[in-house]
Amino acid sequence: MTRPSGRADNELRSVQIIPNVNKYAEGSCLIKWGDTHVMCTASVEEKVPLWVKGTGQGWVTAEYGMLPRSTGTRMEREAKKGQQGRTQEIQRLIARALRACVDLRALDGMTVKIDCDVIQADGGTRTASVTGGFVALYLALQKVGAKKAWATLPITDFVAAVSCGVVQGVPVLDLDYVEDSNAGTDANFVMNGHGNLIEVQGTAEHAPFSPAELTALLALAQKGIGTLIQIQKSALVDAAHA
Repeated sequence: MTRPSGRADNELRSVQIIPNVNKYAEGSCLIKWGDTHVMCTASVEEKVPLWVKGTGQGWVTAEYGMLPRSTGTRMEREAKKGQQGRTQEIQRLIARALRACVDLRALDGMTVKIDCDVIQADGGTRTASVTGGFVALYLALQKVGAKKAWATLPITDFVAAVSCGVVQGVPVLDLDYVEDSNAGTDANFVMNGHGNLIEVQGTAEHAPFSPAELTALLALAQKGIGTLIQIQKSALVDAAHA
């Protein structure tokens, strides 16, 4: 099978993470993943939700949104029509993924809010948000750590996410919009730097997929996430030298 983009079955789109693009947020980056572009910021507040008070822990949460012309036709702003179920599902995924990489005890009394705003969408906005959101979170905790005098940064591991799918019977890595729209199976994988799974979302859009196909998708995801984590590390090095 020849992919519409001409990429190999196990090849990511071009991914670039530009750190510190917002001068106000404690941490920020712009992630350009093919034609999907997402602005990610991390804001630190000296308070926690009521259900976290008194637990000796902090909290990490996320909000996600798409700008009106992030797609081929203009969408109504959710501020006007109300937040949709897809938006809630994605921002909860982002928050769960990023909480998995933080020592919440070190954040006692603090909340980090990750905002992921999709500027342009061409598939994989949730995986780009997780991957870029991690960089924004890391940079924010670095900045806070300079004041808190933490012995070590309360990041337990790197986290990234990628989509995979079965398109025309072939397992492929990193679906763009055209492939996502025609995939027989669509899956998203969130993993840490040790290759361990944090979350898996998989759906048979047409016929059920086999355990062998799931294994093939997992192998593709492991390869892709390994590359993404190296890109995250390079972005953090660039931020340190800026």
